[in-house]
Amino acid sequence: MTRGLLATLVALLLLAAGPDRAPAQADDAEPPQLSAAAAYAVEASTGEVVVAQEQDERRAIASTTKLMTALIVREEASLDDTFTAAGYRAAPIESQIGLQPGEEMTVRDLLRALLLESANDAAVTLAEGVAGSEDAFVEQMNARARELGMESTTFANAVGLDDPDNLSTARDLVTLALAVREDAFLRETAGMEEATLESGERTRVVTTRNELVQETELVTGLKTGRTQAAGYVLVGSGTRDGVTVISAVLGAPSEAARQEDTLGLLRYGLGLFERVTAVREADVVARVPLAYREGMTIPLAADDTARHTVREGEDLRREVTGVPEEVDGPLERGVQLGTLVVRSGDEVVARVPLVTTRAVEEAGVALRVGDLLSRPMTILLLALLAVCSVPLFVLRRRALRRQRQRA
Repeated sequence: MTRGLLATLVALLLLAAGPDRAPAQADDAEPPQLSAAAAYAVEASTGEVVVAQEQDERRAIASTTKLMTALIVREEASLDDTFTAAGYRAAPIESQIGLQPGEEMTVRDLLRALLLESANDAAVTLAEGVAGSEDAFVEQMNARARELGMESTTFANAVGLDDPDNLSTARDLVTLALAVREDAFLRETAGMEEATLESGERTRVVTTRNELVQETELVTGLKTGRTQAAGYVLVGSGTRDGVTVISAVLGAPSEAARQEDTLGLLRYGLGLFERVTAVREADVVARVPLAYREGMTIPLAADDTARHTVREGEDLRREVTGVPEEVDGPLERGVQLGTLVVRSGDEVVARVPLVTTRAVEEAGVALRVGDLLSRPMTILLLALLAVCSVPLFVLRRRALRRQRQRA
């Protein structure tokens, strides 16, 4: 058996255990019946569609507009920056935190008021603080929407008040939500039940308007909205066992309906997927024979953990590539000698370096000679040499005998 074949067989045996799976949980088996006019849901890490219903219909989106407001602010300002309250006069029915003229508040607190309390005065204060005016800020919102590929979205204000030009789609809102969730502060804030605002002229406590966050641990955000033109809107997110689903429902007939639709979408989506661990950091995946040391190998371990979300019941495939047939030292610990390629279907979802688990010294002269002498080919050559040497020895003795006789 060649050493290359030996290394391959060892690697295959190590891979035979297969990837680890998160325990699956039963959930809604059928897509939910929705009352919303439009809806869209995807698995967050892969973008795989869960449900699509009138997902490209342009509609009013109410305060879910504030997701873009929050995203722009996080990209343009520091959480510790302080902005002076805008001269925004909110109508009595509008959500607000009652900012007073000249009052100063940190961006951190303004964002929490924006996402939890859906405060319109906080939204305009943030817009003016970043861009100098709400109109200039709206230009940034529309530019960012184009960068994100939100082709059916236009913004007219930073608040979400009804306007013929403040429109989006369920698909575009999910795209926006995915971008928002990449920011750790926004992701954490959207999942909070309440927050205390310490800056400003007085301490304030804001509470989320997303009752699903308060009612179930499954729901982790993101933003509600409601106006006359938009009806009831909710961009939601749910996470369980490492799987996250993002949803958007637009034009629901009531608050209860948008919550039921959102929860149905999230539960259904989470039931379709599972998080699979293809390999864990430090798992030994292959072994490489050591030159001049018959039967000795150096273990190669994964240098990172690789996880991926797949449809429930689907498998990840693993393949070891680039591993040499044998190695000699000197080698330090942690040297890459191959790669573990992880595939989901035909797509490569991870490439994990395989590294030496210990140092390897260079083989000395004694080891090299001993290895050479132990090889079958060497033994055969020595045997042939010995056989060929017998006639030569006999001829040599005859020649010496003749020389003596002549003398």
